[in-house]
Amino acid sequence: GTFTVRLLQTTTFQNTSFADTEGLGLLEDIELGSLDQHTWSIHFCQPWVRSALPRADWDTIDNLLKIYLQQFNHLINEGAMQRDVPYPFVAQCMAGCVLYPNRTSEVFAYVGYNGQDFLSFDTKNATWTLSQDTNLSRYVQSFLQNYTALSELVEMLFNETCVDEMEMLLHYGRAAVERQELPVATVFARNPSPEQLLLVCHVTGFYPRPISVAWLRDGQEVPPGPALNTSTILPNADLTYQLRSVLAVAPRDGHSYVCRVRHHSLGTRSLLIPWGSSEVVLITGLTAGLLAAMVIAAVSV
Repeated sequence: GTFTVRLLQTTTFQNTSFADTEGLGLLEDIELGSLDQHTWSIHFCQPWVRSALPRADWDTIDNLLKIYLQQFNHLINEGAMQRDVPYPFVAQCMAGCVLYPNRTSEVFAYVGYNGQDFLSFDTKNATWTLSQDTNLSRYVQSFLQNYTALSELVEMLFNETCVDEMEMLLHYGRAAVERQELPVATVFARNPSPEQLLLVCHVTGFYPRPISVAWLRDGQEVPPGPALNTSTILPNADLTYQLRSVLAVAPRDGHSYVCRVRHHSLGTRSLLIPWGSSEVVLITGLTAGLLAAMVIAAVSV
């Protein structure tokens, strides 16, 4: 499959003399390590991460991170003072690489300012391009072009070793990367008014993150529209995910409704959870239409 490693940095500049930096490394959504806010040293979040690379490589990465952060804070503060940028403000950086199944890779890097896109790195030409054209963004673009610490960090972490290091991480972290947790789904209703019934399909406990949740009306999928509202996928404390899909219907409208869940852990099967029935049905993709009709035939709002 395709895998992505991302390094995330958020630095809050409270004033010219104090900046608070948070850092996180991710393989897909697995936390590899975080940055100690006081020492800027790497704290490993998974026991297998340290073993994935030689000690000398981690020492090099650790040293480059410290040099980069020191110069980053100095240069951002210098630019902010020269251009009268009001404090406090937040600078965000994301860099990483994508490893494709054919062992080719692609590097990316972005800089944000107060939550908005600011600059992006053009890997083909090794240049920084503006996402918004301001005096500050042009200043930051100018110094990034000559910013050797960041260039060396991106080059060392991604361009030179992306494929090899990613494959080492995938080897040592295979159990974490391939972990699968089955979704648990429930359907219930709410009555905000006598004229409206809200059918809620709550799906939780699943991993990995991608999932498909749909409502079936009389066996046919309900298309997107104002009556259908599906939340974003949210994390649980146990490193699984949850979401809910809400369908607005008229009470006793004579139709039958089923929530259908598809997830990688289910393989080619789907979960069918009818409204008004405690029965949960696990079906295969080939017989989905027929069995869905059979399950919901006697179930109506």
